[in-house]
Amino acid sequence: MMARLAPPFSIFTQSHYWRPLLSSHNAKHALTAATNFSITSLARTPKSRDEGTTTTIKLSSKSRRKAFYESPEGVLLRKLNECSKDGDVIQALRHYDEARKLGVLLSLDHYNKLLYLCSVESAAGVPHLGLKRGFEIFQQMLNDRVQPNEATFTNAARLAAAKEDPDMAFELLKQMKNVAIAPKLRSYEPALFGFCKRGDAEKAYLVDADMVESGIVAEEPELSALLEVSVNANKEDKVYEVLHRLRATLRQVSESTLGIVENWFNSEYAAKIGKEKWDVKKVREGIARGGGGWHGQGWLGSGRWKVVNTQVNEDGVCLSCGEKLASIDIDPKETENFAASLSKLACQKEAKANFVHFQTWLERHGPFDAVVDGANVGLANGHNFSFSQLNTVVEQLRQISPSKRLPLIILHISRVHGGPAQNPKNKRLIENWKKNGVLYATPQGSNDDWYWLYAAVSCKCLLLTNDEMRDHLFQLLGSNFFPRWKEKHQVRTSASTCGRSLIMPPRYSIVIQESASGCWHVPTVTTDDHEIPRKWLCATRSRKDSLHNL
Repeated sequence: MMARLAPPFSIFTQSHYWRPLLSSHNAKHALTAATNFSITSLARTPKSRDEGTTTTIKLSSKSRRKAFYESPEGVLLRKLNECSKDGDVIQALRHYDEARKLGVLLSLDHYNKLLYLCSVESAAGVPHLGLKRGFEIFQQMLNDRVQPNEATFTNAARLAAAKEDPDMAFELLKQMKNVAIAPKLRSYEPALFGFCKRGDAEKAYLVDADMVESGIVAEEPELSALLEVSVNANKEDKVYEVLHRLRATLRQVSESTLGIVENWFNSEYAAKIGKEKWDVKKVREGIARGGGGWHGQGWLGSGRWKVVNTQVNEDGVCLSCGEKLASIDIDPKETENFAASLSKLACQKEAKANFVHFQTWLERHGPFDAVVDGANVGLANGHNFSFSQLNTVVEQLRQISPSKRLPLIILHISRVHGGPAQNPKNKRLIENWKKNGVLYATPQGSNDDWYWLYAAVSCKCLLLTNDEMRDHLFQLLGSNFFPRWKEKHQVRTSASTCGRSLIMPPRYSIVIQESASGCWHVPTVTTDDHEIPRKWLCATRSRKDSLHNL
């Protein structure tokens, strides 16, 4: 059955078929028609020799939306949306078949919903139904000359992957690029995961190279799959490369990825790989160039690896091998560039005049040794805002400050003038902070996250907040610099029987590390509970040729 499905689907991989379609302005279907909706009416007049005259009445945007909502196309789209939410491919196919019988014109949205459901169900346990109908629906979309987009190609590639044909999935990806549709990370997954599952390392590397060329950054699932196929194929150079990509982009790994890393170090093949003698100068230069924690000179040492699941103490010393982990430096230029991009983004998201005013104020009153996210700290008990609690940690930060200066406190203006701020004791505290030039009240309508983050980055100082900084605002930063900066600068606070205490940044970098002696330490991702110790994988072997001895 699968063999019979391939020929009609192969039309899609012919670029000459798509070029005229993608450049055509005639492929207008239901959704496009709905946005330019018009009513054609037959107006009968006594003077007309014809049965009537055609009148086109242009509707407002609201009327167009209503007209589409009530149209057969709109009703179908709503039904498919419900099926998509429920993952109900069988009901979606019933709606599709009924719509075809009634002559409903299907748009790109309709087809993408259907293809998505078929591709998901193909992978989730209804392979014959999802594949058979998915390819049929896709062929119908071609026949209807509906212009595809990235989602169309990706769903088609998922169908190909479900058919266990990653070559077809990769070909679809190439055709998407040929017709100037930019791929996303998800577009590469069917081909990449398909080749990795098949154990075809070389073709998986081709997909990966194409992904890099397109400027797409692989995440843990993709890197984990590349690592596993490289381990199984005994591709030591690729294993080394992917470990460093994991180090650079993710820093810590999940338990499943850690298992693949462990399999590599425990393998007979890994025991045979490595330099017995190496250039100490090059290793030192590599460590200095990277800021510490890695050298990039390949596998060092020889013989079997000793692989242990262990922990690292607060000084950064591995409890298994005794190696002290590095605190990796941050290039000052990177910090300056990040501050500039942060400023630009903040001015786009905030009222520009407000943020520029803050920057001017900061230049006049800064720099500071620490910045406090006042709202987060004052609400640390989760209920009422406490100025007393805030002041406690403010004074603690002053005590550890090299200049013994109060930190900068960022609070929304409503916190400064309303509620607990009206208490006489709190009023005196606020006035004291203002007098010392260490309180900045962010204006109405602003998001104070932009203010305290920019202040801490531009002052190159500590930031006190329990905010894990994972929400949409921080995702906008889109840089692997941010997690590195956060690790070295974020101070947290915790409650104890003695009151609130500060949790300072770690004295070492929690990132995959490759030492000068050739041993490796790989940290796992943990929960936000800092009381739970982090698991590390320690992989070492004979140190007879270590940097220290040489």
